[in-house]
Amino acid sequence: MTDSQFTPRVFSGIQPSGGLTLGNYLGAMKRFVDMQSADFETIYCMVDLHAITTWQNPADLRHNTRELCAGFIAAGIDPEQSVLFNQSQVPEHAQLAWIFNCVARMGWMQRMTQWKDKAGKNQQNASLGLFAYPALMAADILTYHATHVPVGDDQKQHLELTRDIAIKFNHDFGVDFFPVIEPVIEGAATRVMSLRDGSKKMSKSDPSDMSRINMTDDADTIAKKIRKAKTDPDALPSEIDGLDDRPEARNLVNVYAALCEQTPQQVLAEVGGKQFGEFKPMLAELAVTKLAPISSEMARLMNDQAEIDRILARGADRARAIAAPIVQQTYEIVGMVGAKNGA
Repeated sequence: MTDSQFTPRVFSGIQPSGGLTLGNYLGAMKRFVDMQSADFETIYCMVDLHAITTWQNPADLRHNTRELCAGFIAAGIDPEQSVLFNQSQVPEHAQLAWIFNCVARMGWMQRMTQWKDKAGKNQQNASLGLFAYPALMAADILTYHATHVPVGDDQKQHLELTRDIAIKFNHDFGVDFFPVIEPVIEGAATRVMSLRDGSKKMSKSDPSDMSRINMTDDADTIAKKIRKAKTDPDALPSEIDGLDDRPEARNLVNVYAALCEQTPQQVLAEVGGKQFGEFKPMLAELAVTKLAPISSEMARLMNDQAEIDRILARGADRARAIAAPIVQQTYEIVGMVGAKNGA
């Protein structure tokens, strides 16, 4: 197959580890919604198998998976237009991951930055799943022959590994079966930083709730957190170069740009010369307008968890209809007895 023979198909997923933030929305979910209206088949997943690479309380995992589904829908994902499901309901992900475990090399996995960061000096006590999960991530993508993967820039290394696995599989078996995917990294705020420290990524694990905007925050809380966000004493510049060495200022400008769908330079052309005492209320009003309806809709959806479960089950059926034939063909290529059409 050539890349032009693959159906234009988007795949991406988010771990249901709780605490959706503005970073998840701007870095992922908003872009998922934008791609839904483009000329792609869109497949979006709650990657609950990835979540358990570190121990999860089962009740929390169930709650977080449903809340993440509610977040997808509230952000604008239409479960009739897009395929929306949780990973564990589609066993083809794990089946293909084992094949890829046998294709990927130990050295590839050991170089992964997130493995080094998460396992740290305690690698001997980290789970095998944490070490091997990039192969599962590759399977998530390639079991649908996805051609485009919207991710934050911190996931770019995993996409490069997925490309390596696809290339090596195709080479090892003399086929042109898996597409060599391209990451889609764009937008003003693909990496949203902490409101308390512009050098650190916004994270649900930060001890300070004031460091982040949660997608469950109400309008008053959103506005309060932006008013109290760390800044510097200087006025905003009119040119993008003026944000060099000003991480908090750059972060707030990027967030404003992403929410109003402009470039940072366009924003600075409008607000250059303003002090933060004037800019922060503008940002707070914009954020409340864009985000408060999402948090309200998430709360409404979570009041009918049975409907969320039905949506996920329907999505899993649709996902398996795509994934099962691809995994079956993979088994045939590898030489598994029992794969249909095998020689």
